[in-house]
Amino acid sequence: MKYWDSSAIVPLLLEEPTTAHLIALYRNDPVLLSWWGTGVECVSALAQLERTGELSADEVTTALKRLRDFRSSWQEVEPTDRIRETATRLLRVHNLRAADSLQLAAAFAASEGRPPSLDFVCLDDRLVLSAQREGFNVISLKNL
Repeated sequence: MKYWDSSAIVPLLLEEPTTAHLIALYRNDPVLLSWWGTGVECVSALAQLERTGELSADEVTTALKRLRDFRSSWQEVEPTDRIRETATRLLRVHNLRAADSLQLAAAFAASEGRPPSLDFVCLDDRLVLSAQREGFNVISLKNL
């Protein structure tokens, strides 16, 4: 099982340069674990691509259907006070945005406080660095 950040899930929903590598990674281990808010982050990314004209409405509709399919089978880390407290600490320690600190805190909770025990799939450079510093084995663009 691997923890997937939204930055790694979006390429599963639409064609990007990293899509083939991430699909192969997913097929090799199809138990996807992610944070409760990941679906919202993915919709935000898709909506932004539609607003900028990089995706058509039809492409977004197709990607949203794929997201629903993935969400129906992935395992979610539910929000808790402990995750909020960890995310708050992470914001003070790392150069992260709020949603990224929640992603990392959820992964930390999923690893039961043992980051080396859980692979962290992420394509966001700041979050990759923070996850590595916290001790996660990070699967990113550099090792795809």
